[in-house]
Amino acid sequence: MSSPAERYAAARRKAAQAAQFPALDEFALELGFDLDDFQREACQSLERGSGVLVCAPTGAGKTVVGEFAVHLALRGRPDDPVPAADATTPPARRKCFYTTPIKALSNQKYHDLVARYGAEQVGLLTGDNAINGDAPVVVMTTEVLRNMLYAGSSTLQGLAYVVMDEVHYLADRFRGGVWEEVIIHLPASVTLVSLSATVSNAEEFADWLVTVRGETAVVVSEHRPVPLWQHMLVGKRMFDLFHDADAARKHDVHPELLRYTRETARRLELGEGRSAGPGAGRRGPRWRGPSRPDIVDRLDREGLLPAILFIFSRAGCAAAVQQCLAAGLRLTSAEERAEIRRVVESRVTAIPGEDLTVLGYWEWLDGLERGLAAHHAGMLPVFKEIVEELFVRGLVKAVFATETLALGINMPARCVVLERLVKYNGEAHVDLTPGEYTQLTGRAGRRGIDVEGHAVVVWSPETDPRQVAGLASTRTYPLRSSFRPSYNMAVNLVGTVGAEPARALLESSFAQFQADRSVVGLARQVQRNTETIEAYGAEAACHHGDFDEYFALRVAIADREKAIARQGQTQRKAAAVASLERLRVGDVIRVPSGRRAGLAVVLDPATGGFGEPRPLVLTQDRWAGRVSPGDFTTPAEVLARIRVPKHFNHRSPGARRDLAAEVSGTGLDRHGGRRGGRSRQVTGEDHQITQLRTELRHHPCHACPEREEHARWAERRRRLERDTEELRERVSGRTGSLARTFDRIVALLTERGYLACDGAVTDAGRMLGRIWTEADLLVAECLRRGVWNGLSPAELAAAVSVVVFEARRDVDERASLPRGPVADAVDETLKLWGEIEADEAARGLTATREPDLGFAWPVYRWARGEALAKVLGSGHEIDGEMPAGDFVRWARQVVDLLGQIADSGGATTELRSTARQAIAAVNRGVLAYHTSA
Repeated sequence: MSSPAERYAAARRKAAQAAQFPALDEFALELGFDLDDFQREACQSLERGSGVLVCAPTGAGKTVVGEFAVHLALRGRPDDPVPAADATTPPARRKCFYTTPIKALSNQKYHDLVARYGAEQVGLLTGDNAINGDAPVVVMTTEVLRNMLYAGSSTLQGLAYVVMDEVHYLADRFRGGVWEEVIIHLPASVTLVSLSATVSNAEEFADWLVTVRGETAVVVSEHRPVPLWQHMLVGKRMFDLFHDADAARKHDVHPELLRYTRETARRLELGEGRSAGPGAGRRGPRWRGPSRPDIVDRLDREGLLPAILFIFSRAGCAAAVQQCLAAGLRLTSAEERAEIRRVVESRVTAIPGEDLTVLGYWEWLDGLERGLAAHHAGMLPVFKEIVEELFVRGLVKAVFATETLALGINMPARCVVLERLVKYNGEAHVDLTPGEYTQLTGRAGRRGIDVEGHAVVVWSPETDPRQVAGLASTRTYPLRSSFRPSYNMAVNLVGTVGAEPARALLESSFAQFQADRSVVGLARQVQRNTETIEAYGAEAACHHGDFDEYFALRVAIADREKAIARQGQTQRKAAAVASLERLRVGDVIRVPSGRRAGLAVVLDPATGGFGEPRPLVLTQDRWAGRVSPGDFTTPAEVLARIRVPKHFNHRSPGARRDLAAEVSGTGLDRHGGRRGGRSRQVTGEDHQITQLRTELRHHPCHACPEREEHARWAERRRRLERDTEELRERVSGRTGSLARTFDRIVALLTERGYLACDGAVTDAGRMLGRIWTEADLLVAECLRRGVWNGLSPAELAAAVSVVVFEARRDVDERASLPRGPVADAVDETLKLWGEIEADEAARGLTATREPDLGFAWPVYRWARGEALAKVLGSGHEIDGEMPAGDFVRWARQVVDLLGQIADSGGATTELRSTARQAIAAVNRGVLAYHTSA
């Protein structure tokens, strides 16, 4: 209990603060809760007139600082002169733009601000919506603000504050440059409020902000408002990762956890050869951790729901829900189930019934009513939104999600579970970084609801608790710029400020700021590597002869063997494709490998000309879906034939059960004596390899008894030489690198007629300046050459899709196209791309991405009015049907580009009209619902 004197002193301090920061005092009174120290410090800096960078953990309340900027804008300038004739005139109001990285966040923030300030004071501008755009407060995606700045929009008049929520997005490989463009181009009179997750180089980022924006205060908070407890689940036992907070700071793993995991791992090793069941093999019995239903049930019993369980696979998320349903889990009461059904039915009324069936609506609803759901980018957007709403309301208790949820809208949980610490990044399986771990576990602990949050990592023999401790204790990650000049940016910069000032602006980017700082460290690393290479060379030296020459022969043999292996793989794939093309309905085949290995009956050959064949099959395990040549290490062989009912419905569980029983009734062996082994064809020895091996055997160093030791040192030297060469290229390329790239882009644009020789922007350049897509120059060239003229609406949608679509994973075979005008237009597009790529290569520029044909058939069929089931089945996907969420996302991007074409001064009147018709044709069904949502 404080004394009267202490209470009096505190009151005096509070009164002094209120007098010094009257706007903050007003704002705090409206909040209804006390501000944290970091929030108060940031808001005070804003009221003093300084820009501010706020770095704090997820859920700490950073957005309060952004909302204070809104309050300042609506409050007006306290020192604005009041006309003498009317002393009651309120002070002039200023504008505040609140920017977010994704539309979902913009929509959420718009509704929050409308609830607080009223609809007449707040507007929304995204790619899909334009509501009250002249309001004093406008919420928008960052790209919208960038486009406004380049267009010199009148909406910018009176702009006083810009809030950049999630500013750490500037590290995003694809969109990060937009944040830097906005920060650089905003008028100097605008105060910038930057809100970021905790990053380890906040001071460096702030130093850059000071150079381009002026005074900027840095406010960093590491404090989580809801404490986070870290755990590991080992089999059926749950352990604390750390004994106490002091151990967490020192990365000291709980001794009992270390002892138990080591003992478990040792038992697995000792079990080698004792188990003859599935999973027995090189290192004893395979570890079987707790099942997903067991984990959810455990969390439920311990009061740790609602929970988000991160599984880094779309298929894994969907499978987890099915496993929980099969286990009979039910996490909801009768009242909650009724409310869930009411919410869902009110949100899906606009989606046609036949589409709902295709989308797996009934199975999805069954999971929701039991409190279970998946959440990933492959889902229909409205399904994801419903899951988010139900989870936030506490109706859905367990969500199985991919890591994209961690970057989405506000969706906190009591507990977060990580099934693995490895994820697929689109190219390879990689370990989670400390930043990613912090982002994922940051969802645990709901402010004002939970006393503490919990993060659980599921143990496996490959998971070292000390690795988890390192991830959990490293709270921050560095912010790295991904900014680089583009063709669109170049013509806009030159058109706005001129060529030389544009170079200076690029030199002021955060990317160049970081590059200049990093060159010193890279140069030191090159020197250290050079010394190490010399030492490795001395170790590799052989008194028998020139070991460098000998080692070069070994490398040449290895390279040739890899080339031959790739060639053999291609031949096997071709044989598998040919065998699948010959299949008929009722053929019983054996799938030799993959998750669906075993006997299967063909339901639909699917050889309708949509690229490689992907027949629809039913396995004896009752799974129905499409298989691809990738599932066949050997050609598909017809083993028997059975009758398939004429109108067989593969979505009916009963029908699947009966037909699967017939497949099993054939008496054929499930694995056929060998489990998907590769066909072993004896081939003659390659002549080139034979010659290289002869040279190798006759080389003097081949007889050296220490040959392999020398080879190990030579291999180390080779790898280090390769790495050092890359470092040298980075050093030479970094100093002034952006300006050099800009000069090359300007030269290319001048040669192609987008810029005049005197630096002026031509009509073609002005058209390019209004094309906002990754392949901006390719789109502009297609418009100038009339590639898309004369196409029907559906044909136009298919033709433009190739410049926006990008498959999630590489597919070896080129996707097929609708014959006729679409194929001709795409061929012309590919020729133009080849010309552009050659120009880029000649100038050392990053190549424009090659057009991807994989979305042409789906969007073509959709624009022609075909059913969703057929459309999704025509996607050029490795795993069969295209997920509905992917279809909607790419269709929206096609619509966005069609909208740009419809408004383009470089398109003919006929093409603009066709583009508008194509937009109308695509915006139907699930797309029309998504547009209005």
